[in-house]
Amino acid sequence: MKILITGASSGIGAEFACQYASLENELYLLARREEKLQKLKNELQNRCKNITLIVVDVRDFEALQQKLREQESFDMVILNAGISLGHSHTDIPTIAEFKNLYDVNVLSQHAVLEVLLPKMQEKKSGKVVFISSLSSLFTMPTAKVYASSKRALNAYAEGIRYKYAKEGIEVFVMLPGFIKSELTDKNDFDMPFLLDTDEGVRLMKRAIERGKKFYAFPLRFYLTIRILRWLPSALRQRIVNYLH
Repeated sequence: MKILITGASSGIGAEFACQYASLENELYLLARREEKLQKLKNELQNRCKNITLIVVDVRDFEALQQKLREQESFDMVILNAGISLGHSHTDIPTIAEFKNLYDVNVLSQHAVLEVLLPKMQEKKSGKVVFISSLSSLFTMPTAKVYASSKRALNAYAEGIRYKYAKEGIEVFVMLPGFIKSELTDKNDFDMPFLLDTDEGVRLMKRAIERGKKFYAFPLRFYLTIRILRWLPSALRQRIVNYLH
């Protein structure tokens, strides 16, 4: 299986590479940090059929698409590249921060798929995996930009799923809670139900293999969020005020 993983230089992306590394799979690891990608390749190359590095900043949409046009079709694309601003109490993020985050978390995903979806259409098969977040289901004031980007990603993924369902293209949305990574390392508070990176990726990999198109986890965290969403607005506001 030919697998493209974006944001593959560390954290969740690197762990996906580790768990999919096998003599049956060809991995295409995409990120901007060449040194980290090369180190990962060195660690995995004896376990894998082939590893190709694609060194590019996903915010450079033109360069990103050119790199992908040089490749043939993939069997699976894991859209993992993402950033956050951290859980700060800044009232209004700057427009530069807002744009930078959306460029990575939303627009780069479409830049990838604009090139790759037609190739999947040609062969009538393919899997597209979006790495979203439980924060997309309930927005805390300290994560409003990040959460809104992931909610936008959910909506985009839903549309892609409906459009290509009859063409053999499967679309998966993974909504993890807190998983140890460079992204969560920015947080300076106790993160509920925090998962080790290998465990979080193992759960997502199993969900993909079982065909779960929408997978929110850990279950207790997901259920907590659902209960909060069901509460009357006034009570929900009081709880949010207390928590942040």
